[in-house]
Amino acid sequence: NAFNDELVLRLTEAFTELGRRAEVRVIVLAGNGKSFCAGADLKWMKRMVQFTHDENVEDARRVGRMYLAIAKCPKPVIARVHGAALGGGAGLVAACDIGVAIESVQFGFTEVKLGIIPAIISPFVIARIGPARAREFFITGERFLAPVAMNIGLIEHVVSHEPALDAHIESKVSQILTSAPEAIAAAKEILKMKNAAAMY
Repeated sequence: NAFNDELVLRLTEAFTELGRRAEVRVIVLAGNGKSFCAGADLKWMKRMVQFTHDENVEDARRVGRMYLAIAKCPKPVIARVHGAALGGGAGLVAACDIGVAIESVQFGFTEVKLGIIPAIISPFVIARIGPARAREFFITGERFLAPVAMNIGLIEHVVSHEPALDAHIESKVSQILTSAPEAIAAAKEILKMKNAAAMY
């Protein structure tokens, strides 16, 4: 579930399309594999070293637009975090409306371990956990478990195992389905991150 050109494009298109469809009431973003998302694909990152400045800027904007498509989606978005969410993967969680994770899941803004910074995800993460919390984890790059992620506001709910994960998400979906879609979209509009929107 690592990011590359194809995954960035597909996620952007999926959230843009699903956001327009009246029959879609809620979106659950889940990983397929061991990790929820472990960040950028290393082969993709190595290839980007050869990019020109302008190519790197445009590539960063494409990734930013992916996060923005999730954050601005008028439908409620739930992150189903069953495995590690690192770097850009933790940014994905931050862009969602509700995060639910298994207690053993590791999170981390690990970019500094690779000699880079969490620049693109920073507006979404800071909006979620605040600058003081972001400062510590952006600087150390340390990994932390789901209970810590909940304590700092990156996610809202922690469960003990995968069956409980699905049951908890189903409960949230049921609550959402009893609410008016237009009211939900309007509530999300109030919360829109104007600073992040201006970036991309």
